[in-house]
Amino acid sequence: MSEKEENILNEEQLEEVAESANKSSDKQNQKRWYIVHTYSGYENKVKSNLEKRIEYMNMSDKIFRVEVPQKTVTQIKGGRKQEKEEKIFPGYVLVEMIMDEDSWYVVRHTAGVTKFVGSAKKPIPAKESEIKKIIHRSTTQTQKIEMDVKVGEKVRIISGPFAEFVGDITEVYPDKAKLRAMVSIFGRETPVELEYKQIQKL
Repeated sequence: MSEKEENILNEEQLEEVAESANKSSDKQNQKRWYIVHTYSGYENKVKSNLEKRIEYMNMSDKIFRVEVPQKTVTQIKGGRKQEKEEKIFPGYVLVEMIMDEDSWYVVRHTAGVTKFVGSAKKPIPAKESEIKKIIHRSTTQTQKIEMDVKVGEKVRIISGPFAEFVGDITEVYPDKAKLRAMVSIFGRETPVELEYKQIQKL
């Protein structure tokens, strides 16, 4: 699945979270989670801007939490490990708030915010259980390992029983952080399955 397809899927998931909210519990002055759409790449900026506005406009009694769900991704480039934070739902920020005209105005007019998820006049609160799952997912996400290797490239094996051998990559399994390579052992081409951490690009 491409990154673009994954982002579209994430958008649909978030739309469903909002749509599946229990509409019968739409009481006034109730603290609920809402999903805010932002310009892509502005999620953390929106969180920072909104938190400043909450403080400046004394809205902490109506707007409580601003979350940008993220997960840790480990990239291996040139044999070096690098960790980066990747957004689970690019283009969206979660806001826990009591919805009224004042709080709506503060959030909606924060720089970088384009709209609330829901109709133009009536933002739809998200289901509490779904939001908990999203936040839990961002705090317990197992690391996804990415590596800049592709089929046809040569790699040196740096650990395990085939250490110091050189192989040609025949298959890559990013979801498992593994690959398959053909290694010449005693003059015979032998397929070997390796983990990313066992190899180094040549």
